[in-house]
Amino acid sequence: MPIPLFNSIASWLLKKRYHQIELFLKYPAEVQEEVLTQLLFFAKDTEIGRKFEFSGILSYETFKNRVPITSYEEMEPAIERSRKGEQNIFWPTSIKWFAKSSGTTNAKSKFIPVSSEALEDCHYKSGKDLLCLYLNNNENSQLFTGKSLRLGGSKELYKDNDTFFGDLSAILIDNMPFWAELSSTPSNKVSLMSEWETKLRAIVQESTLENVTSLAGVPSWMLVLLNNVLEETGKDHLFQVWENLEVYFHGGVNFNPYQEQYKKILPRKSFNYYEIYNASEGFFAIQDRNNSDELLLMLDYGIFYEFIPMDTYDAAEQKVVPLWEVEKDKNYAIIITTNAGLWRYKIGDTIRFTSISPHRIKITGRTKHHINVFGEELIIENAEEALRIICLKTGAQIKDYTAAPIFMEGKEKGGHEWIIEFRKPPENISYFTELLDNALKSLNSDYEAKRYNNITLNMPRVHISRENLFYDWLKSKDKLGGQHKIPRLSNKRDYVDELLRMNK
Repeated sequence: MPIPLFNSIASWLLKKRYHQIELFLKYPAEVQEEVLTQLLFFAKDTEIGRKFEFSGILSYETFKNRVPITSYEEMEPAIERSRKGEQNIFWPTSIKWFAKSSGTTNAKSKFIPVSSEALEDCHYKSGKDLLCLYLNNNENSQLFTGKSLRLGGSKELYKDNDTFFGDLSAILIDNMPFWAELSSTPSNKVSLMSEWETKLRAIVQESTLENVTSLAGVPSWMLVLLNNVLEETGKDHLFQVWENLEVYFHGGVNFNPYQEQYKKILPRKSFNYYEIYNASEGFFAIQDRNNSDELLLMLDYGIFYEFIPMDTYDAAEQKVVPLWEVEKDKNYAIIITTNAGLWRYKIGDTIRFTSISPHRIKITGRTKHHINVFGEELIIENAEEALRIICLKTGAQIKDYTAAPIFMEGKEKGGHEWIIEFRKPPENISYFTELLDNALKSLNSDYEAKRYNNITLNMPRVHISRENLFYDWLKSKDKLGGQHKIPRLSNKRDYVDELLRMNK
């Protein structure tokens, strides 16, 4: 089939899905209630279904009152039984795959169950929807005349008791249809290489020979790859390597700190950036408009959503609300019930609704990734926006960073300690620190109150890290590449102290 004809047919097929998307845009509560009803019916004869009498749950209120909110730690015994081959514990169909979490917050790995329903009706469906929404907004796209350069996890799948575990991306690659591999680069063989630095060289060698029209991956690691491409080819920007490159699909970390660096290597105003929000537990939201920083919550992927207002999180009177009761501009922790057997599960992410009709969101951080030792409630959204503002003012470019509290000692007040690795450092770090402090004050009234006259918090302390400090730290933990991320904010000093010891 000629490439232009294939591009036209593929675009037409994907766009047909938009009519189904319009259904949940119009009837969000009804679609979500139907998802919950189907999940409960499908799992009523599982061990957990019998325990909580799913067959007798006929309303959301009953579900909310009967089934407790759970964490990974509480679910782990059931997951371990499932990993040893037991079935029908929390989901009726066979669970063969477990996505090993790549987070840096816990030394102990998590193994998230992935069912065949989750693969087909959530992960793969979302991939098609991402293309559908992009094509719906860009009718002249030539996306399918070339290939997508994907950058996923750096681990192969491992077998254990007739079940398999590995990065979610490895599970998706292992199960994807043949036509998906034909439209992607690098090959599955290279994508599943374990050793990051060897894999990086192999991706550069393969992908520079292809007609790449799109990019997909985590911004921090994709930037490493793309800079390697430019270094290897000797080109000034990426359009000299791939003339038809038109869009970058990104997710995993906030894009703001990397935005200016991408503009320099992709210097074309018509180039598109599309953000996604996915995790090992599921695929949740997609940017549905060009040049937007809001994500559309996808409501028909076999995931039922609930939300905890962060001002009640872990409190005695913790409040939990369904989608139809959320409020705009309020910070929420997400609770999910999924077609892989996660029931009222805390994923640890926080979001804010920027719109209620339709339900669009921004990711604001993690329930554990914040600093609130002194009542300052500093969240990742505050930190990222403050850094974006001061980088524009100073011309600095940030590669990576982390921050933690300085605990009070004797009469000494507390504070925040930052380690920042710059791609382009500011001329004056003292002025940069002052701007950071002022930006945080303007964005967070709790922080401003604690900083007033140094009443509780002293001025932040900012360290400039040596080159590749964060890379070396991740390498020491065997966490290079793919989905691995630097913990941005922490209530503890573990990461900061380790990094400071290495920053020599």
